[in-house]
Amino acid sequence: MPWTRDEMAARAAHELHDGFYVNLGIGIPTLVSNHILAGVDITLQSENGMLGMGPFPFAGDEDPDLINAGKQTITELDRTSYFSSADSFAMIRGGKMDLSILGAMEVAANGDLANWMIPGKMIKGMGGAMDLVAGAKRIVVLMDHNDKAGGHKFRDACTLPLTGSNVVDVLITDLAVFERADRRGAPFRLVELAAGVSVNDLRARTGAAFVE
Repeated sequence: MPWTRDEMAARAAHELHDGFYVNLGIGIPTLVSNHILAGVDITLQSENGMLGMGPFPFAGDEDPDLINAGKQTITELDRTSYFSSADSFAMIRGGKMDLSILGAMEVAANGDLANWMIPGKMIKGMGGAMDLVAGAKRIVVLMDHNDKAGGHKFRDACTLPLTGSNVVDVLITDLAVFERADRRGAPFRLVELAAGVSVNDLRARTGAAFVE
């Protein structure tokens, strides 16, 4: 049975280690903050100028001035700091982020990532994804394994405009988890399957080559 989005986010939380500075992308990645493991102390950073984001507020406790890059209301911590977007991107471009968790439209077998536009559809811009895949030390992607029509999103090669080339280290879908040992040509290896999903089922729904 495919994982839910919350289950995907909970699995991604296992990629967070104590002391990490982490940036969460828009969409499913924002759910990861709800599943941080007990005893793991990380610092969440947002491109709009916030370091040390707290959890989502309870209904009625929202502060419209406290938002993440996806314009969702959040809370602050005792250690939260605020700064300009320029300083935020200096942190990202300067390699200060240990890990970034992003959504995707397509991921290729060689680690290419496409997550910012579909030609012919209105777009608002790339946002911070281009900088994150270039500056963060490790990239984890969360996405549905197939599109609404059943098409492959994990493919031999991306068909959509790239956000970054050879940048994805871990791919978590609603069907499985894949990981590369390095960015020097190592293939994606299947490390975990959702309950009830067989390897044969997975291969039938995957356009990319992977190893077991």
